[in-house]
Amino acid sequence: MGMESSAEAPQPVRVVLNAVGQWIGRLGRIWVEGQIAELNRRGRMAYITLRDPVANVSVRVVCQTSVLDAQSPSPEAGARVVVHAKPDFYEVRGTFSLRALEIRHVGLGELLARLEQLRRTLAAEGLFDEGRKRPLPFLPATVGLVCGRDSAAERDVLENGRRRWPAVRFEVRQVAVQGDRAVREVLEALKELDSHPEVDVIVIARGGGSLEDLLPFSDEALVRAVAAAGTPVVSAIGHEQDTPLLDLVADVRASTPTDAAKKTVPDVGEQLEIIRQLRDRGRRVLTGALERELSWLSGIRSRPVLASPVREIDRLAEQVADMRDRARRSLTLSLDRAGEGLGHTRARLHALSPATTLARGYAVVQRPDGSVVRSAAEPDVGESLRVRFAEDSLTATVESVHTEDTTEGE
Repeated sequence: MGMESSAEAPQPVRVVLNAVGQWIGRLGRIWVEGQIAELNRRGRMAYITLRDPVANVSVRVVCQTSVLDAQSPSPEAGARVVVHAKPDFYEVRGTFSLRALEIRHVGLGELLARLEQLRRTLAAEGLFDEGRKRPLPFLPATVGLVCGRDSAAERDVLENGRRRWPAVRFEVRQVAVQGDRAVREVLEALKELDSHPEVDVIVIARGGGSLEDLLPFSDEALVRAVAAAGTPVVSAIGHEQDTPLLDLVADVRASTPTDAAKKTVPDVGEQLEIIRQLRDRGRRVLTGALERELSWLSGIRSRPVLASPVREIDRLAEQVADMRDRARRSLTLSLDRAGEGLGHTRARLHALSPATTLARGYAVVQRPDGSVVRSAAEPDVGESLRVRFAEDSLTATVESVHTEDTTEGE
């Protein structure tokens, strides 16, 4: 029932707004679908602009931040959501909004939420850690390729790989790259190539597509199989902006199949250029070292000792001869001095020698035991004594003893 009013009896603003609020309140709680065009968090409250993806209309949504955080991941700008809300009309300002009680991801947003949850789980297990990823071989003899049947990705990898290194070989396994059979066929091809004794690296390639088309390459079974593979794996799924979970677990991520060929197979021209540069650097280093050694030898040869070695030998020979003469003079002088000292000593010994005294007519009287008789009173009468002269000796017997005071004694 409409509110009665006229130009003569208008209704006050408060009455009108109060009536509008009552009418809106009759709507009760409703579910609203839309896309988050803007999201702002202010303390414990969040303010959302929910836009209709078809019509150019939007509505303001207010909720507590806990309502947003109840979802994993939390809705962000651009996400499509379903909101369980209660219509609210703020009479003071005459503004309409929805007070959200629950927010859910919808459609693609729900799919992304599941993928995000799987990504977090695998990341927590360490499957995406850089430390577990292996380097690619420098020059693989055989490259395993998993791709779609007669696909552009296959042609890009094969043509670019053979152009870069003509001798490289490929083991190609064509599989379904989207749909229900994709995961099973890719897993079988991966297992077969991983067990192949000649395959050094495996490339999983697919062209671009929608999120739903690339969904098999985010399958948990495939991601875990790549992580467990013994052969390095290169992921080349979609384009640069596409990031399936396979890109995170692979040892190397390539932005496109062409980029995968470049990262897997070295360019023969580039390698030849590197070899030429290394050879030139080695030649320059060796030439520089030889020039330095030659300069050092030239400096050594220019020294006087090597420029005229005979002159140095003559100088040293002169030193040797001079030292020899000095030694001879010093030895002769020492011998002369020693000879003179020996002569003086001999003369003194000769002067002090008992034999010299005996030669002057003296004699030495000795007992049989060799002791010298120094007084006539020492020997006994009848004792046999030896009288020693300078040249010879004789034996005498004491018959009597004479002293200064007596003429005879016993």
